[in-house]
Amino acid sequence: MKHRLTPLLAALALACACSSSAAWSSPLTLEAAIDLALRANPTLRAAGSEVTAQDGALAQAGALPNPELELLREGEGGNNRTTTATLNIPIELGGKRAARVEAARQERALAAIALEAARSRVRADTAAAFHEVLAARERERMAGELVALAGRALAAAGKRVEAGTLSPVEETRARVAQGSARIEALQAARDLDGARIRLAALWAGDARGLEIVAPRAAALPTAAPLDKLLAQLDASPAMRHARLQVDHRRALARVEQSRRVPDVNVIVGAQREGPAARDRAVLGLSVPLPLFNRNDGAVREALRRVDKAQDEEAAEGARLRAELAQAHARLTAALAECTLVSTEILPGAEDAERAANRGFELGKFGLVDVLDAQRVLAQSKNHYLNAVAESHRAAADIVRLLGDAAVQENP
Repeated sequence: MKHRLTPLLAALALACACSSSAAWSSPLTLEAAIDLALRANPTLRAAGSEVTAQDGALAQAGALPNPELELLREGEGGNNRTTTATLNIPIELGGKRAARVEAARQERALAAIALEAARSRVRADTAAAFHEVLAARERERMAGELVALAGRALAAAGKRVEAGTLSPVEETRARVAQGSARIEALQAARDLDGARIRLAALWAGDARGLEIVAPRAAALPTAAPLDKLLAQLDASPAMRHARLQVDHRRALARVEQSRRVPDVNVIVGAQREGPAARDRAVLGLSVPLPLFNRNDGAVREALRRVDKAQDEEAAEGARLRAELAQAHARLTAALAECTLVSTEILPGAEDAERAANRGFELGKFGLVDVLDAQRVLAQSKNHYLNAVAESHRAAADIVRLLGDAAVQENP
């Protein structure tokens, strides 16, 4: 027979659900924390600066080569002195400028996709860290409840010892159990501090005094079919980056191929010989002779790097498909564990703990039964909480792999 969701279970699910608040306030909601991380994360700022830097590189790639002004004076005396002024105008041939601009454009697109991938990682990391804080806070609350339960068991054992119906050894055992519960409470508080620090680090903030808002509605992440997720993989930032890397390598290969065609320098100027001589026009053409260096080695290197980029694209696709399948398996397993614990294990553990405590107070059960029931209840709660946290971690990994497409599919 299935049990209804208990109030404790609802609180546990509520503590690990998503929020829809859009404005940043303190305490923070999930959406506010994501917005803050996207605006203040140092890694994102660095990626944005790289995009801006590539804008400058793109503008520079389209610049024409500068002409050269040359002034030559020959002779010492005024009558024998020859002065020549020339302007050397380089003319790029072979499509060098167009190839250079295309390579810079591909480089800029790579930086933009890297920024998009960084945003997806920050979004996923923030969501995972936010739910870790919620889970740690709930663990701290449950540890406090266990301390209270152990205290009640110790008080009941003390009364029975005074009444002569229980050995003082059992009271000592209850006191040890209470001490263990207090140690677990201290560890839970330490874990909560660590989770707050990891969350605040995403926007380089101060974790002291950081508080978060639990969502209003209990929810767990949904598991879309694996085939549907795999269909979105080609549009992920990682796959687009791998494909664009191939295009970038091809553009660099075209740059190297264009360098095999020598450039031409057009020389125009004037020459004056002696103070009374008339000026003479100077017109020339300078063409390098590609006798020894035709840039063959650089072209061969660039073409082999195109092959390498294609192999890396195939390897990246295989890696992403494997990681996506693993994250989906973790998500479905965690959701199944949540269902199992919530419908079968946790309600029974709660009933057994209440019955053991009541029976111990009435003298029907021993202290060992009470401590064992409390231990099973604590384990059941932790199992559920760990499963909820794992489901959100797996969902965050899927968002990290698929990018904004996963966010739009699973709002």
